[in-house]
Amino acid sequence: MASEKKTKIPENMSVGFIGAGRMAQAMAKGFISAGVIKAEHIFASDTDQRMLHTIQKDLGINTTMDNIEVVTKSDLIVLAVKPNVVSSVLKEVSSTVSKSKIVVSIAAGIPLSAIEKYLPEGSRVIRVMPNTPALVQAAASVLAPGCAASQGDAELVIELLKCIGIAEPGSEKLLDAVTGLSGSGPAYAFMAIEALSDGGVKMGLPRDLAIKLAAQTLLGAAKMVLETGKHPGELKDQVCSPGGTTIAAMHKLEKAGFRAALIDAVEAATLRAKELGESETK
Repeated sequence: MASEKKTKIPENMSVGFIGAGRMAQAMAKGFISAGVIKAEHIFASDTDQRMLHTIQKDLGINTTMDNIEVVTKSDLIVLAVKPNVVSSVLKEVSSTVSKSKIVVSIAAGIPLSAIEKYLPEGSRVIRVMPNTPALVQAAASVLAPGCAASQGDAELVIELLKCIGIAEPGSEKLLDAVTGLSGSGPAYAFMAIEALSDGGVKMGLPRDLAIKLAAQTLLGAAKMVLETGKHPGELKDQVCSPGGTTIAAMHKLEKAGFRAALIDAVEAATLRAKELGESETK
């Protein structure tokens, strides 16, 4: 079988972050660690000097409080600011965004149309929904290209996002559900880890050991799903011996509505993401 063609990231490509918070730091760290973007070719702006000091000290990138400087010096610009300031930032930098640049938004809930209306016609915009495990290079990201972004633009952004985890292409109509599942999902997993460790403590385990075992168990289970390609139901059945401990536990989880609670959580987060997106377009 022929090997999958890999998109080449241009040598000496420059990337700029408007907003130097945790997600920008995670992405910049991933690009540098993977060797795809040099630190001296990464720029970041922020209104908080402490954020700029941290990212410059930790990663050695260029920092400024001038958003326009970042746009001018960058081939690809990442909007890494809070959703409520996206419009004001775009108004500020719009005149410096040329068709040669790619604009990537990671602002939750802000639709492509709301970004494109502030930029020159024909601007190459891509919307990305990453999640917080980007901080440990284990993100799950889905992207949707705008009307002027090419397939090559999307493939380039996917290759960059692979530096911080997995990345998949999609359409914008999927991004609310992506937000509900993987965007909010780390919180569901953290709650599961906390609850499992509480169970361990109840049954006599020391707290630090219980947390470590719970976290490693979720990590290991996730790796089995991703690396074996098997359906999670099949992998679950392999753990459930006839008359054993696990099937007894499964019965309790079913009675408690464990599956339904997670489905409801994803649905609630998705619907809230839709509400936030609609409010931004009004």
